[in-house]
Amino acid sequence: QVRLVESGGGLVQAGGSLRLSCVASGRSSSAYGMAWFRQAPGKERDFVSGITWSGRITSYAKSVKGRFTMSADSAKNTVYLQMNSLKAEDTAVYYCAASSDGFYSDNAANYNYWGQGTQVTVSS
Repeated sequence: QVRLVESGGGLVQAGGSLRLSCVASGRSSSAYGMAWFRQAPGKERDFVSGITWSGRITSYAKSVKGRFTMSADSAKNTVYLQMNSLKAEDTAVYYCAASSDGFYSDNAANYNYWGQGTQVTVSS
């Protein structure tokens, strides 16, 4: 069992920045592939970014590439999502996810564990 707890969401003006954190706890949590997804009202849950715990391999959705950076601190069992140059269309609930496959995927169905979500609202 893996427990994921996100934090760092909030209200920010367009062009601003936020950093989300996700602390993973539980047995062998560092063996999981990690990702961030987001879900806007009335829309599907979309892949934002994925990472391996070594931090050497990352992937980003086209809509956030160049603006968002995902990182991992294995000593703290924490992954981060640094979000810069935020746009109104980034407004969503952001979820941290863990996959027992050991690698990240852009398919939400491949993730066994999810956090409770943190709201990010970008005002234009």
